[in-house]
Amino acid sequence: MFLRHVSSGDIVEVMDVEALSNPFRNEVKGRFHAGEEMPDPTGFRKSDMTFLSGERLPRCWVDPYYKERKI
Repeated sequence: MFLRHVSSGDIVEVMDVEALSNPFRNEVKGRFHAGEEMPDPTGFRKSDMTFLSGERLPRCWVDPYYKERKI
């Protein structure tokens, strides 16, 4: 799955989609897709990621208590 890194605007390939949808994980392994060589996977904070369209990640992916909190 590909997401956008907010601060750099670069595309990130998420290596562990299961961790992405787990609200108890704040970080996912991924790698930038910029330049000619593929870098080694590194950790990315979910709060620094959006979908390619610019939409934020769903609350159920980032907040383990999303059912208990009201906005």
